[in-house]
Amino acid sequence: MRSPIFGNLDTQQLPPGFALQNGKMLRVELPEVLAKQGSMVAFQGNWDFDYEGSGGLGKLFKKAMTGEGASLMRVRGQGALYLADNADDIHLFYLENEGLTVNGRNLLAFQPQIGWDIQRVQGAGVAAGGLFNTTLTGTGWVAVTTHGTPVMLDASRMPTFADGQSAVCWSAALHVGVNRTFKAGALIGRGSGEAMQLAFQGQGFVLVQASEGPLVPKPA
Repeated sequence: MRSPIFGNLDTQQLPPGFALQNGKMLRVELPEVLAKQGSMVAFQGNWDFDYEGSGGLGKLFKKAMTGEGASLMRVRGQGALYLADNADDIHLFYLENEGLTVNGRNLLAFQPQIGWDIQRVQGAGVAAGGLFNTTLTGTGWVAVTTHGTPVMLDASRMPTFADGQSAVCWSAALHVGVNRTFKAGALIGRGSGEAMQLAFQGQGFVLVQASEGPLVPKPA
């Protein structure tokens, strides 16, 4: 896997397609891309925008049950397409026949040949929001967003834990579970108040943002 985060991404050695116009805007120059709905901020040339849907009945059921997975649009055309999401920072990854798991709301865009599915974190019930994530597998470009400058944690060095909404993406090969803090009043997370974190073990990395992202109002 290649990314500026790892210091091993040389765009001259990889297929073109994704590039950062600046730290908060992605420029896409490909005939086709899957992107988060509403992320287009500008384009030059000729482009068609179509709602992608769930990607099949299985994914539709998972999305209905979990609320996970950003609504996607399939964009086809030629020229330059500019994508952004609430002026969040954008980070590029180039997968080389490997997997990356992404928190659905942090997924900005990826190439259409990359397979994707919604998966549940083992040990987390359906009622535990934020514990369903999108796993991408294959070869090609992926762009994710972070609210603020993230930190990259090496899970192979020691057991690693992160708030479920602050964890942006991680190596798909990692074993991911749930860690619960049983001490009364130990509200150590940043958003929901639940004393529960994602637990990561194995060989791989976890990218963690400095926020839980925009607050989502609770229904009345």
